[in-house]
Amino acid sequence: MVTANNDSGGDASGSLSKVTFGRKGGCYITKGVTVLLVVLFVSATVTTALLVYYFAPYVRHETPHRASIVSHVLPSSVTRQQHADGFRWHQAWTSKVTQTKIYKFHNAFFLNVFTHHHNILTPVTFALGTTVTSVPPTTSKSVGPSSSGVVKKRPDVRLPRALKPTRYVVKLQPFINGDFSIRGYLEVEMVVLEPTSNITLHIDNRTKNDTVRIIPVADSTRPAPTITHHTYDQERQFYIASLSEPLEAGTSYVLTMAFLAHLNTQLNGFYKSQYKDEDGTDRWVAATLFQPTEARRAFPCFDEPELKATFEIFLAREHHMTSLSNMPLMETFPMERQEGWVWDHYPPSVPMSTYLVLAVSNYTYIQSNDLNHVMFRVIDHAHYSLRIGQEMLAFYEYYFGIPFPLPKLDSITVPENVGGMENWGLVLYGETSLLYEAGVSSAANKQSTGFIVSHELAHQWFGNLVTPRWWDDLWLNEGFASYTEYVALDHVEPSWSVMEQFVFIDIHDVFAIDCLESSHPINLPVQHPDDIKNFDRITYAKGASVIRMMNHFLTEATFRRGLADYLSALQYGSAVQDDLWEYLTKAAHQDQTLPPEMTVKMVMDTWTLQMGYPVIKVVRSEDGTSATISQERFRLTKRENQTTSHDYRWWVPLTFTSQDNPVFSVTQPMAWMKNTDAQIIVLPLPKKEDWVVFNLQQTGYYRVNYDDHNWGLIIHQLLTDHSVINALNRAQLLDDALDLARASQLSYDIALRVVGYLNRETEYVPWASALDNMDYLYNMFTHSPHYAAFKNYLLDLIMPLYESVGFADNWQDPHLQQYKRVLALSWACKLQHQDCVDNSVSLFHQWMLNPANHSIISPNLRSTVYCTAIAAGGQVEWDFVWAQYLNTSVRTEKQKLLSALGCTKQTSILSRFLDMVFGEAGGIKYSESRNAYYSVAKNGLGRPLVWPYFRNHWQEIRQRYASAFDLHRFVKIATSALTTAEDLQEVQAFREAEASDLQSADRVMNQAVEKIVGDIIWRNQNHDYIVQWLHHHGYSL
Repeated sequence: MVTANNDSGGDASGSLSKVTFGRKGGCYITKGVTVLLVVLFVSATVTTALLVYYFAPYVRHETPHRASIVSHVLPSSVTRQQHADGFRWHQAWTSKVTQTKIYKFHNAFFLNVFTHHHNILTPVTFALGTTVTSVPPTTSKSVGPSSSGVVKKRPDVRLPRALKPTRYVVKLQPFINGDFSIRGYLEVEMVVLEPTSNITLHIDNRTKNDTVRIIPVADSTRPAPTITHHTYDQERQFYIASLSEPLEAGTSYVLTMAFLAHLNTQLNGFYKSQYKDEDGTDRWVAATLFQPTEARRAFPCFDEPELKATFEIFLAREHHMTSLSNMPLMETFPMERQEGWVWDHYPPSVPMSTYLVLAVSNYTYIQSNDLNHVMFRVIDHAHYSLRIGQEMLAFYEYYFGIPFPLPKLDSITVPENVGGMENWGLVLYGETSLLYEAGVSSAANKQSTGFIVSHELAHQWFGNLVTPRWWDDLWLNEGFASYTEYVALDHVEPSWSVMEQFVFIDIHDVFAIDCLESSHPINLPVQHPDDIKNFDRITYAKGASVIRMMNHFLTEATFRRGLADYLSALQYGSAVQDDLWEYLTKAAHQDQTLPPEMTVKMVMDTWTLQMGYPVIKVVRSEDGTSATISQERFRLTKRENQTTSHDYRWWVPLTFTSQDNPVFSVTQPMAWMKNTDAQIIVLPLPKKEDWVVFNLQQTGYYRVNYDDHNWGLIIHQLLTDHSVINALNRAQLLDDALDLARASQLSYDIALRVVGYLNRETEYVPWASALDNMDYLYNMFTHSPHYAAFKNYLLDLIMPLYESVGFADNWQDPHLQQYKRVLALSWACKLQHQDCVDNSVSLFHQWMLNPANHSIISPNLRSTVYCTAIAAGGQVEWDFVWAQYLNTSVRTEKQKLLSALGCTKQTSILSRFLDMVFGEAGGIKYSESRNAYYSVAKNGLGRPLVWPYFRNHWQEIRQRYASAFDLHRFVKIATSALTTAEDLQEVQAFREAEASDLQSADRVMNQAVEKIVGDIIWRNQNHDYIVQWLHHHGYSL
């Protein structure tokens, strides 16, 4: 353990009754005073020891060991003496694409700067023995009144633009098997763009102020400005070094410093995670997750996406562990005076943003060399991800026209359910995202793995190679990756028909959010890091949907050529959406897919800079040969006194076909509706006896409503031969009809007549779309006295599907056939269909008798079987599943088991389960608690419990999840089952009382209020009508 020296300064004997000081006359102290002095001395010693323990990292072994850092293999080097501290620096030029100066340091520096822990600047207290001057933060956006009535200002968190980083050297020693501290050292080279007397960068750790140095790059003999004082602006997380004289524009300097950080458990920054190895032993792993603004928690930096630089990483580790970083390992050498420790040295990276830097420890992997220019490795056991990952990487190189720029690409996992993070050259996944195993994982797990791998690999170009200039344009990253993930997965697994699934998974899903007044534009202004947490399905799914629309109106060839030109021109740089529009417009004009007077910006700004989407109203003429087309924003709920000053209009690409020539494959626009058009006339159309369908394959991001006569023609076609209409448009018709009826823009009679053809439907996507919409009606009828009538109606609807797929699973079935079976069984068991319940309970009890036999229940059916058996059973079944959850090491199986625990019909068990979900000692991991909470909210008996629990434990939940993106998800889950006027009053009172603590969850709370209002209106307007409709069709109490 490295500690500061603590000299006692003398000795005292407890046998003395008095102590004499001096010679002359002496000074006498009574025995009581002596005891008091001893107590004070011991207290001071203990306090000092605690301070040293807090600041000094734990080192398990320390023996004198001398070793110098192995030199770089470089053309030349120059050594100079750092006069103040006696550190050795080595200046060398690399032979990379861009010439970079590297300042190498002696290993002793890393040890010496930490031998005394005074003068440490922390977010809580300023440095002892150092003059600190506070810098008042500048302000910008107002965020509402404070308790005193004064309007608070949000700080301007953007860094000054006087300096631009070009190169980092970062040295980190995480004590993963010790006290979880991190010792760090930083060099950052900066170009001075304009004169400045301050150096400002982001920091969320502790710096040793007396180690901070400024070194001129061009002339090492010229004295550098001295630092007059150090400041930490806690609100903006700024470290500010004030200089004795300004830095000159056009010059370059290196800032060096030592710092202390800590491995946290909050899944951001440099964090720790625990798992069990194959022997059942608890192990720790350390990893980094820096997006969007968490790199500063690991090391001081210019933590904004535009400020790219190269990164040279040194990772210290114990000899029995491993490490990985963005670049391939360059060399390994022993640490001085720390036996059992070595340095792993990773060479300078390509220029990249701070949020893409990654360092991890303690992994083994498998690799393939099928790609000649890229070493592709994945964590052990991820064989499926290895296969598809290589194919996808090669596909993206072809699709974007740019080779992957790094020499290797690693894919590793952490135990938590973190999805994925696209760190350049080293992608991070949650275990459930990367590890697929046949016979253990379901078809849905396999598809999810495919999507996530595809998504993160797409980011290697969209996001890493070209990065958003600021977080306003994050959708350029996420929207494109969310679209191209389908394209690459379709290339690798063409039989899955994922391009068809896009309509249900993304478009219909995000429609449900984007029709609310509390929605937001894709391009969302970001003034503060908290704003970044507002990114949601709008950013991802709507972003992907409008990109898919753009692909179709430009054509695939034009779209890809524009993308390739954009990525090639701006590689290693940053961009805003207008840059992309410019390159796509050039390609469109060259290919003549857009007229000269029309630009991509004209069209796409209407989709990215305003929220919502239109419903296109098609009213055919009396003879049917023409139609009047108009548009208005689709709102799920229209309040009588609702007004808005914004005139929502879009550039809408119109495609259509008709009964006389039903061609659904032509998706390039046949007409455009401009954002200035009140209405347009479309002709020629067929005679009035033939239907027309607009928005072919639902490539446009909009709904369509027809006059009643055309709806009748469509319904007749569905009932006679539904296959004439494309499957994607059948899914569109179902989704549009049911949501238009919910919004009181179409009668429920028409909507339910559209649904009526489903007993003839055989395709997965229309069924998934229909049942997703019917789930709203199911929830609204759950506590209705007419629930039984509605349940019987749904059972009759799905029975043909249930009987066609059968209960027995077959892994040889086509992928979407397996999906259909899961969908049919989950609904049949939810509706208490006796055959489904009996089969589920029987399989579950067979498993209870032989829990080691995991082949009894097919992975595809486990979620349904587990949930159904627990709902039908009691404490014994619940305890059995809980024991299986604790014992299994398969993360996907843990998810299924945990979700099933919320299916019990015993409220006492549900209440105890909620305590386990959020309790520190409950046995449920931090990253799994959201899924567990959601499982209770889905349960009809659990719904009344989730909101009171959330409200009563709000402060604990907020504190536990405040720094994660999960907080807004918990708000959404807690309010999901609230539908009454009493619920509305409670939520509004909660929102008002906790406004200051909701932060990024405020938008979700507003959406919850809007949803409850909509449910109240819906019940008043539609419940009784549907009851009458059911009665008329033979479904009564």
